[in-house]
Amino acid sequence: MAYLIMMVIVGIKASKKTSTVDDFYLGGRKLGPFVTAMSAEASDMSSWLLMGLPGVAYVSGICDAFWTAAGLALGTWVNWLIVSKRIRRYSHKINAITIPDFFAKRYKDEKNILTCIAALVIVIFFIPYTASGFAACGKLFNSLFGVNYHAAMIICAIIIVLYTALGGFLAASKTDFIQSIVMTIALVTVMVFGISAAGGFSNVMDNAKSLSGYLSVTSMHDASTGNSISYGFITVISTMAWGLGYFGMPHVLLRFMAAQEENKLTLSRRIATVWVIISMTVAIFIGVVGLAISETGKIVNLKGSGSETIIVKIADLLSSHGIAASVIAGVILAGILAATMSTSDSQLLVAASSISQNFLSDFLHIRMNAKVSVVVARITVIVISMISVMIAWDPASSVFQIVSFAWAGFGATFGPVMLLALFWKRSNKTGALCGILAGGVFVFAWKYLVRPMGGALDIYELLPAFLVALAVNVIVGLATKAPDEDIVKEFEEVVAGK
Repeated sequence: MAYLIMMVIVGIKASKKTSTVDDFYLGGRKLGPFVTAMSAEASDMSSWLLMGLPGVAYVSGICDAFWTAAGLALGTWVNWLIVSKRIRRYSHKINAITIPDFFAKRYKDEKNILTCIAALVIVIFFIPYTASGFAACGKLFNSLFGVNYHAAMIICAIIIVLYTALGGFLAASKTDFIQSIVMTIALVTVMVFGISAAGGFSNVMDNAKSLSGYLSVTSMHDASTGNSISYGFITVISTMAWGLGYFGMPHVLLRFMAAQEENKLTLSRRIATVWVIISMTVAIFIGVVGLAISETGKIVNLKGSGSETIIVKIADLLSSHGIAASVIAGVILAGILAATMSTSDSQLLVAASSISQNFLSDFLHIRMNAKVSVVVARITVIVISMISVMIAWDPASSVFQIVSFAWAGFGATFGPVMLLALFWKRSNKTGALCGILAGGVFVFAWKYLVRPMGGALDIYELLPAFLVALAVNVIVGLATKAPDEDIVKEFEEVVAGK
């Protein structure tokens, strides 16, 4: 509870610096290098880092988790390397404060059709994404303390809404920075205690080596048979495709746009990349450690999706070692909560901006002064959160399947058009619009029509949808009218650093 109260206090302080729409949605472009780096990665990783990744390693060994982490680490580095500075410079030049706003101003879309479509995409994928975060909070408190799922979810949602509605982007970024620190402490603490509880590092490794394929990166361990399953080249490529999602993640791209100084983004890239690699490595190893602890009988052997609670089980084991240990266990649980909240607040803010700024103001041309705009933005945050709570009302609702699908949705719809908008001066409005639509449609088509066929077609929907969207964007762009001279000139000035 103390942790939740602290987040609200941060929101109240940030609200004093939030007087304009630009402040609310982009923090006035005042983020320093450390906050830029850590808030971007904290908003990205979510509870998947502390629950999903260790759970995968616990059940099937390091192979699947390794290639997923490798794709995400590579995607993180490349995104910071080639996208961060360019979008910071471009968005500042054309005064864009949201991703749909950037697309519209980049292509001089006076009718704001791109704005409307992009905003619609964000709402489609982010409201359920936010709902999954609320559901994760409810499940955490329900499983640990027996608190009613609905009550726990509503309380967590209210806390997240309070500091997000009060302080906007600045509050979300500062709380994400704090939450990244809490997540790091939780990971390290669990790993160190877990190794001790398992009887030492050598016991952990001996247990892993005794399981067929468990430590291999070319095969997975099948717990039901005790044998290993081959992990082919196509599966590797499909899994690593998670990294493509970064080019289209609005909550990550906004951190680039909000950076105070473009030249400090190099430092941010180094901080972010190092943190991502270390945190994912530790998370995977926690899964290996957790299985070794299970073999000692200190915690029950977890099956299926129950493996995702391995960190919770280790924290519970730690809490039985006295008052001091219980406090440390509380920090671990706060870390899990932090991972969930750090993503939910960012998603909530992006979805709200799509409706209040991009749809109401830009597309419908409803004119509001600065104070009214901020009020509308805050009301939008509240309304979206209420819809998200309704979606997450069923305790059996899937969290991680929604995350995976939403990740693919953003990566395929926004990723290709973002890359072409930043690096191809021949890119035009028609190509961008068709690329967004093609990516969105293909994600659904591949997920529900093609992938169920199995075999070689059992590929994560992000990869084929991304490639199709990229191809459509280029082909339609070349087949239609070239961009006007003023658009090309603006692009060349951005490339030249003017």
